[in-house]
Amino acid sequence: MAASTSKASNGTASPADPARPAAESALGANPVVGITRQDLLDAVSRLLRLLSLNPLTVARHEWRFARELIAILAGRSQIAPEAGDRRFQHAIWQRSGYYRRLMQTYLAWSRSLVDILDSIDGDDEDMERARFVLNQVLAAAAPVNNPLGNPGFVDNARRTRGLSVVRGLRNLAQDLARNGGMPSQVDPRPFQVGRNLASTRGAVVFRNAVCEVIQYVPTTAEVDTTPVVLIPPQINKYYIVDLNEDKSFVRFAVDHGQPMFVLSWRNPTAAQRDWGMDTYVSAAKEAIDAVLKITGAPSAKVMAACAGGFTAAVLLAHMVAAGEGDKIACLTLLVTVLDTRARTLLGLFSSDTAINAAILRSRTRGVLDGAEMARAFAWLRPEDLVWNFVANNYVMGNDPPAFDVLYWNNDTTRLPAQFHADLLNLFRDNPLLRPGSLKLLGTPIDLSQVTCDVFIIAGETDHITPWQACYRSTQLFGGDVRFVLSSSGHIQSIVNPPTNTRARYFTNDDYDQDAGDWLTGAQAHKGSWWIPWLDWVRRHGGPTVAAPTALGSRDYPPTDPAPGRYVFQK
Repeated sequence: MAASTSKASNGTASPADPARPAAESALGANPVVGITRQDLLDAVSRLLRLLSLNPLTVARHEWRFARELIAILAGRSQIAPEAGDRRFQHAIWQRSGYYRRLMQTYLAWSRSLVDILDSIDGDDEDMERARFVLNQVLAAAAPVNNPLGNPGFVDNARRTRGLSVVRGLRNLAQDLARNGGMPSQVDPRPFQVGRNLASTRGAVVFRNAVCEVIQYVPTTAEVDTTPVVLIPPQINKYYIVDLNEDKSFVRFAVDHGQPMFVLSWRNPTAAQRDWGMDTYVSAAKEAIDAVLKITGAPSAKVMAACAGGFTAAVLLAHMVAAGEGDKIACLTLLVTVLDTRARTLLGLFSSDTAINAAILRSRTRGVLDGAEMARAFAWLRPEDLVWNFVANNYVMGNDPPAFDVLYWNNDTTRLPAQFHADLLNLFRDNPLLRPGSLKLLGTPIDLSQVTCDVFIIAGETDHITPWQACYRSTQLFGGDVRFVLSSSGHIQSIVNPPTNTRARYFTNDDYDQDAGDWLTGAQAHKGSWWIPWLDWVRRHGGPTVAAPTALGSRDYPPTDPAPGRYVFQK
């Protein structure tokens, strides 16, 4: 079994694990525009302008801060961190007068700045960018990020006889040399793809220039007639659905009689710069046809996530337009936004100018590099994805956590320039709201003509594909739709096994209301969405049949064992 947690402290002098908040904030497969230096300068300018135009508001809140500061110094302040703030969980923040006053001063100052911004009336774009800059400042200024403000620094240095200080400096030097100056999020040493990650037994039964298809060994005597074909996102590796044996969605599905086939995308280079949405849709269609020939089934149950979900949705619309819609029994979409009107982190800096500049950058290089984008993503969640690890790795001198989700999140891939441009143009133009305005493989795309049943999963705390945006997909398809809201973030909504005792989900069959009203009337359920999905997908599986005794077929013999070749491409 893969290691999945770390014993390292994040610098709060407590056993708080830096991996957990980082995993909740992991951005995964999200080809955003990126953040340029000009974007940052513009955001700073907007923040300063808003403050300068509201001097009375600033003065009023700063006077309140000054009064609170007097109470803090006198030991009378009652200000306390929010219950979920992992930075100040240890009792030393209350026992020590020095650290209590330091914490309270930081909290009072932070809240005064947030209150100032909340009290100002401004343009939505100005306010969003100003909040982005303010979040950067507040996250960086937390006392746990420096030795003088971190109560664990001295304790660790004394306990290790100074070795923690040496290790912290070593970690900093290594990140400056090898990681673009960003703190490492994961210790990769315990993990090996194919051994303790992506280890479910199977084999590659189909391969083209764009993807491989992995078929998994059945573990039940009987299986559904209709196979499941899972289309992952095109950035990051497919094995987010096959982590260790306790977290593997693939293993769960196989153990419950589902014939599982998963696409593994090739990691493109500049030589594949011209691969676009048509390329990926065509490759996925070819893969589904191969699966149907291998199994002899008339249709497949398609499942897809994030950018892979967008690919699957337009593929189904294309197949319907081409008279092949009967090849799809049902569709499952995980954390997928098809209606891009909602404001998201993806759109924070997505002006026409920024999108055009991002397209030009990737076209110049031939690809959008995943590692480069991961560094940009981290600054969208600085507290969890940057400063959390500064405190753990540098101040405390700990190794980064050994956590499988973070290993996967750092195992990035590239996007071809054309596909990157297609995604950004689709995000900007939102063509799926206008039937026929998008054409793929020579056919108009109209999701209302997709009449198979659709199961949609979204994450309650997802900051990348907000659940309210995912909910809008209930209005786009022509068949019966079921929407389930999981109590997790973007990646953790997918990696949500039934063994997760904290998991819960919400359901409400009335989709003729807006998202807020839907949630108000929703029923909460304990457990993972994997269970109701299994019940739903079985209803689309046809009668059960004897499980195959061998993988592949005469025309599609098994070749490389799972996880295949493409997953190892760097």
